[in-house]
Amino acid sequence: MNRLMLRDTVGVTIRSASKYYGSFRALDEIDLEVGPGEFVSILGPSGSGKTTLLGILGGFVQPSSGTIHLGPRDITNEPPHKRDIGIVFQNYALFPHMNVAENVTFPLRARRMPKAEWPERLKAALDMVELGGFGERKIHELSGGQRQRVALARAMIFEPRLILMDEPLSALDKQLRETMQIELKHLHRKLAATMIYVTHDQREALTMSDRIAIMNKGRLVQVDTPERLHDNPVDSFVAGFIGEAALLPVRRRDDRSVDLDGTTLVSSRPVPDHPNLFLVVHSEKLVIVPDAGEGAPNRLVGTVSETLYQGESIRIFFDLDSGARLSLRVPGNHHGRALLRAPGERIAVAIHPDDTIVVPPAA
Repeated sequence: MNRLMLRDTVGVTIRSASKYYGSFRALDEIDLEVGPGEFVSILGPSGSGKTTLLGILGGFVQPSSGTIHLGPRDITNEPPHKRDIGIVFQNYALFPHMNVAENVTFPLRARRMPKAEWPERLKAALDMVELGGFGERKIHELSGGQRQRVALARAMIFEPRLILMDEPLSALDKQLRETMQIELKHLHRKLAATMIYVTHDQREALTMSDRIAIMNKGRLVQVDTPERLHDNPVDSFVAGFIGEAALLPVRRRDDRSVDLDGTTLVSSRPVPDHPNLFLVVHSEKLVIVPDAGEGAPNRLVGTVSETLYQGESIRIFFDLDSGARLSLRVPGNHHGRALLRAPGERIAVAIHPDDTIVVPPAA
């Protein structure tokens, strides 16, 4: 059995971690627990603090306050090479003058592990990422996806307790990026390793993660499963960052309904008691209703402004009479094309009460 699968897996606990640069607060009292074997993505826009948090976990950034535990061990003040953490960087950080084997075994040399162990560990690491037989290849001879796998093998070869990844797929083209997402998810299943993955790409996070931690302005806004983040966002920031959603200002009528420009929309979930609310409209939750949809619940009517053919689907943009722009998707097959409307035509859509999501503004 591959020995890289046998290492005991531990979780990570971050308690009240803050980081100040002068008066600038890059991280604000971060509390996060990652369970053993869990894949957690840190998701947020540029400047949200996700890279600073990764630096604190890896030991490259010292927190101004707070603690980091890897299992029961306090690693807050330990240097990076003693933390038992593998890291995959955005640019892979491979040495161009070394071949694949030399790159992958570099952590063993840095940790002064017995040379007698190197061949077995190297074979196990390369086999794990399906690069068996590539040891003598030069880095410039590899494709982008193969370089990514070399970086992964190097991060795993010393059997770390935790693997950190800093936007490792951002340099790849769309098709290869999607392929590598599937491979990373498969690799995580095989290893049962604890992984923390930093990204600004919400589709990437939704595809691979057990849970996602949403960051904004140095704070953790919401930590939950991809499904719950998508369907139960805590505020307008999370709602706007996850999925393909439009946010429309609405007024609360009661605990189960809101008013959108004179149209009453009913929700099966409680409506927050807040003076400023937003209706979260996911394009995939909208359903076209025929003949202006008279009598359909939660009906919205507008004018088609544009249609975009996107291969597997067709996206229809339409403007409500209030001026708000929404969109929906129909399949790119003959069933979907039968639902198309030309620009300028009226269109009616409905939102099921179960899909009527209302959130307060971001804090």
